Amino acid sequence: MYNQWQIAIRYLKYWITASNGRGHGIHSPFVFEWITRVLQDDRKFYAYASIEQQRELLLHNNQLLEVKDLGAGSRSGSLLQRKVSSVAAQSLKPPKYAQLLFRMVHFYECRQVLELGTCLGITTSYLSTASDQVKVITLEGVEAYAKTANSVFTALDLNQIQLVLGNFDDTLSEVLKKNPSFDFVFIDGNHRQEPTLRYFEQILPNLHANSMVVLDDIHWSSEMEMAWNTIREHPSVTLTLDLFFIGIVFLRKEQQQKEHFVIRY
Repeated sequence: MYNQWQIAIRYLKYWITASNGRGHGIHSPFVFEWITRVLQDDRKFYAYASIEQQRELLLHNNQLLEVKDLGAGSRSGSLLQRKVSSVAAQSLKPPKYAQLLFRMVHFYECRQVLELGTCLGITTSYLSTASDQVKVITLEGVEAYAKTANSVFTALDLNQIQLVLGNFDDTLSEVLKKNPSFDFVFIDGNHRQEPTLRYFEQILPNLHANSMVVLDDIHWSSEMEMAWNTIREHPSVTLTLDLFFIGIVFLRKEQQQKEHFVIRY
């Protein structure tokens, strides 16, 4: 993974070269609508406050968790024991991005959502509260994280979440067999090139023309950047949006020419 200076340099380049995030100069009607009605929607939705209360509780929870890291590790290194507060501070998606995912699921009326990487369940909670009709299947490899996430779901009275415990390599194929179609997929686990590309290819047959795939930390390492670039060029992908910390993939068949946008956020 890149060190802090490498990420800072990449972020500065992104900030200088990206579109301004207000829709100016964007000639794609679809992307313009996404920017003006989803990205820039600053409403405080009904679910935000209660989920952020749970985040605060996690940030002040000093319980020790037994952790076996199945992915590419974290910036603090692989530990046998980690405090809940440390995991929450370092691994949870910030409100800005978790709420953007909420707005995407809400605006596009997604019903079937798949998440790879539950962690402590905050982003999962945002995804599941975006609509009364949403069903979220979330996969997590670390049992201690899954238990903590389930306690968050219970506290928020969320009943439309199915948490599948186990290594993605073992659990994803069975989930895909039982659920033939997903509207929205969030890939946030095992931040390495080969697994990321393999998961994307596995999930692709279960997507339709209006499905969206969000990949986390696309500039986290050279491997993740290579994975992102490969996905951008995939024949099934017609449109991508690079927000630096996340990448968004669309499969819109009506889009005749492949387009890639880098958008400041």
